[in-house]
Amino acid sequence: MAFNFIKKVFSFGNKQAEQAQEPVPEAEAVLAPETLPEIVTEAFPAEPEIVGLEEPEPEPEPEPEPELKPVIKKVTVAKKVEEKVLEQAAPVEAPKKPWFQRMREGLSRSSRELSGNIAGVFTRRKLDDDTLQDLEDVLIRADLGIETALRVTDALAASRYGKDVSDEDVRAVMAAEVEKVLGPVARPLELDLAHKPHVILVVGVNGTGKTTTIGKLAAKLTEGGLSVMLAAGDTFRAAAIEQLKIWGERTRSPVIATKLGADAAGLAYDAFKQAKAAGSDVLIIDTAGRLQNSAELMAELEKIVRVLGKLDPEAPHTVLQTVDATTGQNALNQVEIFRNVAGVNGLVMTKLDGTARGGILVAIAARHKLPVYFIGVGEGVDDLEPFSANEFARAIAGTG
Repeated sequence: MAFNFIKKVFSFGNKQAEQAQEPVPEAEAVLAPETLPEIVTEAFPAEPEIVGLEEPEPEPEPEPEPELKPVIKKVTVAKKVEEKVLEQAAPVEAPKKPWFQRMREGLSRSSRELSGNIAGVFTRRKLDDDTLQDLEDVLIRADLGIETALRVTDALAASRYGKDVSDEDVRAVMAAEVEKVLGPVARPLELDLAHKPHVILVVGVNGTGKTTTIGKLAAKLTEGGLSVMLAAGDTFRAAAIEQLKIWGERTRSPVIATKLGADAAGLAYDAFKQAKAAGSDVLIIDTAGRLQNSAELMAELEKIVRVLGKLDPEAPHTVLQTVDATTGQNALNQVEIFRNVAGVNGLVMTKLDGTARGGILVAIAARHKLPVYFIGVGEGVDDLEPFSANEFARAIAGTG
């Protein structure tokens, strides 16, 4: 992975400029009176009548040079942010489990179902054409996609055809092939701060976790030292506006909002102007849930993109789509639609916990080859982590 949301306590790739100060000169020693005539005569031979020397005034200390602000051009979102960004006192809780353990537990339903079906295929059977066909069907039903299913069966046939094969052998091969599919898309989120504000537009169908993802990402960025402004572009739901305001308070990020039902493109325009005036590093814009079968709503999303492009020809600089793992095959169509309308250039997979359909991420990666920046398992502020192909492949195959 890698932001291997911006995971990375969350750190960034900039270095702090160090300010060196010149040492203050020490005061000169005061000369004893009996030594003055001789020293003065030697120093000023043309004026021997000088018999006294006033104590010189100390030189003023140099004015400290103004502190230099670090110049940040590009940051990488790749580590997690601790929950200390929340100001309210939290009750004492048991230590959090390691991230990989939480992800594996979140994918346990997907892994158990897949492992059980694989074991059923390879009980007392050699690897032959019928077995390979049965395995291919199992992998496709697990939402891994046809491309990945063929990769796994081809790899098995090349090395184990005609031999006894256990389900452990199959899951090991599956983990290796899944990692090969996911490796190219597991990238850290990089923000190019040559554009300020760097505009992140977050899109997706209602219920996929857009607003929560925005809050978690804002927490990571502010923890990393960036100034963030949020825009409540989901003007159709009062709950979404209020939820974003809460995240703004938690992360000390100003929130630009308007009345319910207002024009979302106009809000995006105002938010960009205010973020520019405030010198914000990042502007994150929420959007309403766009159903791919609603031409009117999709047209409004296109309008937001056009308006931002007039303010900065390259804006929005990052378009993140949140994809709900529980939607299975529907997620493939959603990615295609939003990519065409809004220019999606990165994914955040949410709700991997408690679903038996986690394999859909593999199918999306194989078909669309879009970067997968983060995955979410849970609702906590640190339940959004940079995506790791190796960890996900081991968790989904149950080999870790």
